Amino acid sequence: MAFDQRLNDIVGSAYYVAPEVLHRSYNVEADIWSIGVITYILLCGSRPFFARTESGIFRSVLRADPNFSDSPWPSVTPEGKDFVKRLLNKDHRKRMTASQALTHPWLRDENRAVPLDILIYKLVKSYLRASPLRRSALKALSKALTEDELIYLRAQFNLLEPKDGCVALDNFRTALVKHSTAAMKESRVLDILDSMKPLSYTRMTFEEFCAATISPHQLEALEGWEIIASTAFEYFELEGNRVISVDALAQEMNVGPTAHSILKDWIRGTDGKLNFLGYAKLLHGLTIRSSNTRHH
Repeated sequence: MAFDQRLNDIVGSAYYVAPEVLHRSYNVEADIWSIGVITYILLCGSRPFFARTESGIFRSVLRADPNFSDSPWPSVTPEGKDFVKRLLNKDHRKRMTASQALTHPWLRDENRAVPLDILIYKLVKSYLRASPLRRSALKALSKALTEDELIYLRAQFNLLEPKDGCVALDNFRTALVKHSTAAMKESRVLDILDSMKPLSYTRMTFEEFCAATISPHQLEALEGWEIIASTAFEYFELEGNRVISVDALAQEMNVGPTAHSILKDWIRGTDGKLNFLGYAKLLHGLTIRSSNTRHH
């Protein structure tokens, strides 16, 4: 299955089914959810989503939050709890990938090789297509990352075998040949490499690689997101924030004139630059909609 292709059949056991499977649009993140369900059961002995009927279980998967307060959860390490919570996020964009899970503090083992993460390719592709303003926003965000996020990004960068501290298109191509799984080879990775051609003429430092390969959606699921976001905005104020009109912002966000009244609230009246809300919205984009974000 191609990594960016969505499947739409409801399959699997009710207890382990991901919300997006029930919405009939899913991909590999649904497997990560199921691993989260299994890990939850292994740690506490009960199911995170339970009801007497199948339709009741489905309702619970879509609407209920797993219980992390009853025994034995108070005695489970914060890392263990965080690990499960980051797998059982109802928004599939906020879930950890398998590679990220292996570099999570709860599972981390410096002697174990980290697999190449296809998400890196997907994010670099969209970064290369991003506007200068959005790139500045992501660069500021990457400067606010915690050491835990940097461990994963360093591992991915090293898999690309940087030369003189930089990577180019050849590095991405070689890493794919060397480290890709059968599933990756069957997916549309070659299409991605094709859209990464601008990297043929440029080299990416680790700093820019971090900006290109972070997912604001995933970071938003972290306990410390508010601190990361406000620190990032301080960097953005110093280096990336600039005067922008409502028209230009509408174009940037890919929305029409009907959104102008909303966008006005994202620009400071004092200097015509983005305020914190505008910065956060710029990071997330408005064109992506998730059918289950309303549950958050």
